[in-house]
Amino acid sequence: MTFRLFPLFFALFAFDVCATELIPLKDLARHEAYKDVKLSPDGEYLAATAVVRNKTVLSLIHLSDLKGTNLRPLDRDDVVNFWWVGSRRVVFTVTQRIFGLDGVFANGELYSIDADGSNKKVIYSWRNSKGSEGFAQVAGRLAASGNLFVNIRPPGGCDRNHGPYPLAESLDAGASMAVLATAPLCGAEFVADNHDVVRFAFATDEDQSQKVFYRDSAVQPWRLLFDEATNHIRYVPQRFNRDDTEVYFTCPGQNGVGGICRWDIKTQLMSAVWSGVDAGPEQLDSTFDERDAFAVRSLPGRPAISLLDKDAVESQLLKTLLQEFPGQQVRLGDHSADGKKVIVHVSSDTNPGAFYLYDLSARKLSFLLASRPWIKQEQLAPQEPVDFEARDGMKLHGYLTRTSQTSGSKNLPLVLFVHGGPYEIRDRWGFDPYVQALATRGYAVLQVNFRGSGGYGDAFVKAGLREWGGKMQDDITDATHWAIDKGIADAGRICVFGASYGGYAALEGVVKEPDLYRCAIGYVGVYDLRMMYSQGDIPVTRFGKNYLKMALGEDKQQLAERSPVSHADKIKANVMLIAGGADDRVPDVHARDMQAQLKSHGANPEWLYDRAEGHGFYEEEHVTELFERVLAFLDRNIGAGAMAAARK
Repeated sequence: MTFRLFPLFFALFAFDVCATELIPLKDLARHEAYKDVKLSPDGEYLAATAVVRNKTVLSLIHLSDLKGTNLRPLDRDDVVNFWWVGSRRVVFTVTQRIFGLDGVFANGELYSIDADGSNKKVIYSWRNSKGSEGFAQVAGRLAASGNLFVNIRPPGGCDRNHGPYPLAESLDAGASMAVLATAPLCGAEFVADNHDVVRFAFATDEDQSQKVFYRDSAVQPWRLLFDEATNHIRYVPQRFNRDDTEVYFTCPGQNGVGGICRWDIKTQLMSAVWSGVDAGPEQLDSTFDERDAFAVRSLPGRPAISLLDKDAVESQLLKTLLQEFPGQQVRLGDHSADGKKVIVHVSSDTNPGAFYLYDLSARKLSFLLASRPWIKQEQLAPQEPVDFEARDGMKLHGYLTRTSQTSGSKNLPLVLFVHGGPYEIRDRWGFDPYVQALATRGYAVLQVNFRGSGGYGDAFVKAGLREWGGKMQDDITDATHWAIDKGIADAGRICVFGASYGGYAALEGVVKEPDLYRCAIGYVGVYDLRMMYSQGDIPVTRFGKNYLKMALGEDKQQLAERSPVSHADKIKANVMLIAGGADDRVPDVHARDMQAQLKSHGANPEWLYDRAEGHGFYEEEHVTELFERVLAFLDRNIGAGAMAAARK
């Protein structure tokens, strides 16, 4: 299969930047110009989330003449996500500036609008119903009708024994919703077959085990099919196969790091169809008619794709596109109903992302939009997958980012950049503005997926439970020593930096290893494990309290011993604390108490605080200041400023 590449919106990508020019920090702090692009079922319109003057709007574009309109929601709202329902109607959801480390979150309301920007309607809103409505979340598209598949969670949550339980509903182009199923447990997600019958409901229950319920038809009762609490295996249903005889599940796989299995409905037997070697499945790619899967994506280091059906037209197209964009990640996105036109998203560690339109009939690929058109790939530092063994022999994976000018250099100043979560979350190969802000300024950046991180199987996640300050912290220490032993890092110029759990690990790192790090940066971090049971939004629900018991344990003496706030006297490194006054996940009392304890022992930590920011800074000017302050702090401690001071 061959094709021609045509620029469709070429003016948006016309920049002439010198390859050696340093990318400004304010450009790294800028929100994406275009976050997502989707094609109408008839292939005539594009819808895109675009940032206009720091506000995310919905752009609707007619492809034939490239004319369109921008829909601006209410003053305090940003568009979060959107879906075509019919060829002339778009459903979208918004946020009331609910921010976190991963960006903005939907507020559970649904609206719809015509492709020409007219006829806006409220479909589902708790604001209009004075709180009687719950939380609506679009889960996908129903295969038979093409309607949207919507999960409705009850207001205020549900009671395990009495409900009300989540609903699965169908949403059509006329904004009419119909109930398809009621879940048998709280927090449930659903899977429907190719005839739009909801057959599975599943959730992580209050006991923190995965439970999967199944029914043979819409009139049959739910029955518990798999319970992780009793069989100790986590099975999660993903989708039906084309003829509805088998169901794809994520499963442990043959190597225990994760796999894809198929459950035969007639025999009730589970069989493995794909098993990860170093990492488990990330995603099942659906066929254009959305009735089956054709590929499995995984992330052992760089993205990997395993084809389940090598002869499928989607597989052939994907192979062609991967040859056109070597070394990059290629995803087949939204498509026309006939499968003749498809949105293609291309990205990499040095490519923040670009959208293309592929016409299968003409075999033509046309450039549409770039997520961050002001960034040139040659300005960014490449990300290299690495792996090594922890002290107990457990294999760990991570990423090392250095500029092309420093990639062969030895004894570089190093920043250990620790991800948050910590469970089921992982560092990934791809563009990261925080990593690039550090690496493009000459710092080697090392990220490690310590035990507890996601993507490497359930056993790897469970190995991190109750290991805050224990083996999870040892993994970060071992990663630091690995970088020193390899000659990558200058042993006297290392700093540890992280957000949320990563902030905890940064401060706990300089408590446990006072001579290993010159500095630590805690960003919206947890510094008192005891306080996790009384402050923030986690302990307000029974589910959250059970999560804390599973993750941290209940030994108050151990929690105090593993809290950085209890050991400020042991810290030799210079410390920077960053906090937001509107942080509901980790309230700023953590940072204030840590600051007070450090000061009581003669230290003077650097302090960056914004009362309006939450669990991670969001406003561009605030992120720019964060980058500037962090880099100035690093420069004084492990960078050029530290070297100059040492020579005096």
